[in-house]
Amino acid sequence: MKLRVRNGRLIDPSQGLDAVTDLFVDNQKIVAIGEAPDGFDGAEEVDATGKWVLPGLVDVAVSLREPGFSQKGSIATEGRAAVSGGVTTLVCPPNTNPIVDTPAVAALIQDKADEAGMANVFPLGALTQGLEGVHLSNMVSLTDAGCIALSNDRYAMADTKVLSRALEYAATHDLLVVFHPDEKSLSEGGCAHEGLLSTMHGLAGIPETAETVALMRDLLLIEKTGVRAHFARLSCAKSVEMVADAKASGLDVTADVAAHNLLLSDDVLNQFDGHYHVLPPLRGENDRLTLIEGIKGGVISAICSDHQPHEKMAKIAPFAATEPGMANVEILLPLVMQLMDEGDLDFSTVLSCLTSGPAACFGLEAGSLAVGSFADFLIFDSTVHWKWTVENRKTKGQNSPYFGEEFIGRVMATFISGQKVYQMA
Repeated sequence: MKLRVRNGRLIDPSQGLDAVTDLFVDNQKIVAIGEAPDGFDGAEEVDATGKWVLPGLVDVAVSLREPGFSQKGSIATEGRAAVSGGVTTLVCPPNTNPIVDTPAVAALIQDKADEAGMANVFPLGALTQGLEGVHLSNMVSLTDAGCIALSNDRYAMADTKVLSRALEYAATHDLLVVFHPDEKSLSEGGCAHEGLLSTMHGLAGIPETAETVALMRDLLLIEKTGVRAHFARLSCAKSVEMVADAKASGLDVTADVAAHNLLLSDDVLNQFDGHYHVLPPLRGENDRLTLIEGIKGGVISAICSDHQPHEKMAKIAPFAATEPGMANVEILLPLVMQLMDEGDLDFSTVLSCLTSGPAACFGLEAGSLAVGSFADFLIFDSTVHWKWTVENRKTKGQNSPYFGEEFIGRVMATFISGQKVYQMA
C-alpha cells in the first residue's frame, strides 16, 4: 500500500527534521520525505495541513494485564489505549499470571498482540523463575521467543549471589537486563515518600535509600559483570547523580523515568487521594527538578507512562490500602508536554525521550521518521483543547488523577507500518 501524507509539519529530533513537507510510504516503510520518488503513483492521501507528523512513540513501561488480570485490562484494550495516544511500540513487564518465564507465555503475549493489530509489543522476560529471585530463568530461550530484555520487575532480589550469577549469564550472551532498584527491607510496607508529609498524614514512608542502596549494589555488579543494563523508573535526585557518575566512568547503562515523577511531587499527599499512590513514590520537589535536569543532561534518555491499569475498586480505599499505579498511556504526549508550558523542557527533548531515546535504550528499530524505517507515525493537533474523562478513555483502567483535566494537543491518527490503526472519532 502506498500512502502520501501531505503538508504536515514533520518533526524528528533524531534526524534534525522540522519542516512542513510531505511523507511518502510504500510497502510498510518510509520511502521519501519532500519529493515523491519516481513512479510513486496511486497512493492514498492524508491531509495533515496545520498538524504535526511525529515518529510513533515508544513507551517502555506498559502493563497489558494479560494473561491473568482481565478485570484490569487486556492486550486488546491497553493496545487500543496505546495507539490512541500515539504509542506504536511498547515494552510490557513480565509480571503477568503466569509469569513471563517460559517461551510459551512470551509467544502468547505476542500472538495476542498480533491478533489485536494495535501497537508493536515487546515483552520483558523474567530474570528468575516466577520472579522469585531463587532460580535463573532460561534467558536465552526467552529472548529467542521474542523477549527484548530480562527483568525481575519490582520483585527485589535479596540474594546478591543469585543476582550476580544472573548478570554473569546475561553478560555472556549479551542480553540486556532491566533493573528496578529497590531494597525491599527498606521499602516494604511503605506507600509514600518518606518525609514531612508522609509523617503528617500517618503514612508509612519509603526512604530514598530504598532506591539508592539497591542502585549502588546493582552498579557494582554491573561493573563486575559487564552486563548491559537499563534502570527503570528512577525517582530521586541521588539516583540521577549515581547513574551520571556510572555513565561517566564508562558503564553501559541507560535510564528512564515515569511521566508522573516529572510532573508531581509528594505535596499531592495533602489531597488524600489514592490515585497518587505509585511505586516508586512521588518524591520531593528537589527530586522532581533533578529528574528533569537528568533529562536535560542526557543521564535519563526515556520518559514512560508506567501504565498500570486498575479497576475502580482498586483505588477506593484509604491511601495505603489502594493498589499502586496510574493508567496514563493514552495521554502520555500531551501530559509530558506540560513540562514545556512550565519552561522545564523544550519539545525536541520531550519528543526524543518519547521516541528515539527509549528505542535506543532497548535496541529497537522504532521512534524515527528516517527514510527506510517502518512507517510508524502519528498525526498530532497541537492546538486542540480537549478533556479526558472516564467516559471517553480507551484503557480499561479507571485509575488516573488526570480524569477531568483539560489538555492542549491531541493525537488525531496513528499509523503502524503505514496502516492506520487509530483515527480520532
